[in-house]
Amino acid sequence: MSSFAFDISLEEFEAKVLLPAETVPVLVDFWAPWCEPCKVLKPLLEKLAEEYAGRFLLAKVNADENPELAQHFGVRSIPSVKVLFQGQLVDEFNGALPESQLRAFIDRVALPAGPATASPREQAAALAAEGQPEAALATLAEASRHAPNDEAIRLDAAELLIGLSRNDEAQQLLAAEYAQESDRAATLRARLALAAGSADTAPLEAKLAANPDDHATRLELARAYAAQNRFREALEAALEVVRRDRFFDEGAGRKALLQLFEALAGEQHDDLVREYRRKLSAALN
Repeated sequence: MSSFAFDISLEEFEAKVLLPAETVPVLVDFWAPWCEPCKVLKPLLEKLAEEYAGRFLLAKVNADENPELAQHFGVRSIPSVKVLFQGQLVDEFNGALPESQLRAFIDRVALPAGPATASPREQAAALAAEGQPEAALATLAEASRHAPNDEAIRLDAAELLIGLSRNDEAQQLLAAEYAQESDRAATLRARLALAAGSADTAPLEAKLAANPDDHATRLELARAYAAQNRFREALEAALEVVRRDRFFDEGAGRKALLQLFEALAGEQHDDLVREYRRKLSAALN
């Protein structure tokens, strides 16, 4: 049995939850054997408990067998996750979250990562942020060797490879099936498709300056900007086509924006995508 994730009963609650929660956050997962969303959430929580290696503990409570605990915590539907830390209920959520949202939730409540507790993904992210992408890729490759079914690790590597313009290698990783991380895989595939539009922007900009109503060139320029990770300029160029002629090439400007929105899905670009979704809505109304 894992030291980070364990089943508990009412009799064990004080020793296994309340006492440890004085020093480390404990996620209490209320589940039941008949609950279909629980079958999705519980394995994810167990996997993350191992990955975070003690930055939080996972206490699993069968709500059918421990109704007193469920009643005490006001559980009205399952799955239901309560976070206890230092004698307080500090956070909670109900229902099964996608892994990306679950990680974001856990990152808010877990203890900070230190050199001894940082997961391989966190180590790789830190190396990439320090300008050491090759070292980050090596860390992810080693982690994937030990956890070949961890989709998040493979997608981290694919994202790094796209950033390094090593598109063929990224394509190989993204060709696999991603059952747990399907949304993120779709986003990276869309971003890889954008990278295929790489081109020198200067000639396109000059051509457009000579004829601002050349919508085809403006869309080509949007793709070139996106391939260079100049996403705001790409979005603005595609939006300008919608503003000038929303019906050009059967709505090609709107379609280009939707493709960019898909490629930029994820927390990193959320604000930018929201901004340009609003602008697109205003341009179409």
